[in-house]
Amino acid sequence: MSAYADGRPGRGAYAFALAIVAVPLALALLGPLFAGAPDPRATSFTLGGGHWLGTDFVGRDVWRQILLGGRPVVLTALAATALAYLVALPIGLTAALTHRGRLEELLIRPLDILLAVPSLLLILLVATVFTPGAAGLALLVALANIPDAARLVRAAAAEAASRPAVEAMRLQGETWWRMGVGYVGRSILRTLAADAGIRLTGVLYLVATAAFLGVGVAPDAADWAVMVDRNRTGLFVQPWAVVVPALLIVALTTGSNLLFDAALDGGGRAERRNGRAERKNGRAERRNGRTERKKGKRT
Repeated sequence: MSAYADGRPGRGAYAFALAIVAVPLALALLGPLFAGAPDPRATSFTLGGGHWLGTDFVGRDVWRQILLGGRPVVLTALAATALAYLVALPIGLTAALTHRGRLEELLIRPLDILLAVPSLLLILLVATVFTPGAAGLALLVALANIPDAARLVRAAAAEAASRPAVEAMRLQGETWWRMGVGYVGRSILRTLAADAGIRLTGVLYLVATAAFLGVGVAPDAADWAVMVDRNRTGLFVQPWAVVVPALLIVALTTGSNLLFDAALDGGGRAERRNGRAERKNGRAERRNGRTERKKGKRT
C-alpha cells in the first residue's frame, strides 16, 4: 500500500523511517544510562553464561558494549555535520552573493584542493601526524565535508542570488545578512535539507570507518564500529558481537536518510497542494471576472 493512501502525506513513510532509526538512536542516546557496572570478564567469544548476546574478544558482555557504543558514533557524526555546515554556509553564500571575482576565487579554490583528496585518505594522513580523540575525529570529518558542502551551497544560492528581488534589496541598501540569510538562505532550505540527509549518512559511515581503522578511538573502546573490527576474528564462533553492532550502524544511516526523504516529500506535497489551490482560486477569480464583464455589457 502507498505511504500516502490515507491522504496524509508522508505518514506511512515517516512511520517506516522512524521504525528503522528508533532502535539504534534510542540505544545510542539512552543506552549508557542502563549499562550498569561492568561484570567480571569471562572467556572470549562465548555464548550463554548470563550473557544473552555472548562475550566479545576480551570476554566483556556484548550487550553492555552495545549500550555504551552508540553514543560516540552518533555524537561525533552530528558534531561533524554541524561543523561542516557552520563553515560551508557562510563561504557558499558569500561566494554566490559577491560581485568580486577575486574574493570568490579566494574562497573556492582552496576548497578545490581539499576536494581532490579522498575523505578517508585525508583523515588517515592527518592521523599519522597526531593522534586525534573524539573531538579531533569530528573536526577531521567536518574538514573533509566542507569543500563539497560549500560548493553545493554556492551552486544552490547562485540561482536565488541572481533574482531581481536580490538586486532590488542591494539597491535599497539592505544588509548582507538580510539578503544572504533572510532571502537567499531561506530559498535554498529544501536543497540544504536534502543534502543534510545524504551528508549525515555519509558522515556516519565515515566516522564508523575511521573508528574501524582505529582513528579517534582506543582499540578496546566501547564503540559499535570498533566492535565490528575487533570481534570479526570470532565471527563464526560468536557472530552476535559483530552482527548486532553492524546492523545498528546500517539501521541508523538508512533510517536517517529515509527520515529526511519523508520530510522533504511531505513538504513538497504540501507545496504542490498549495500551488494547486492557488491556481484553482485564480481560475475562479478569472471566471467571476468574465461573468461580471458579461453582465456589464448587457446593462
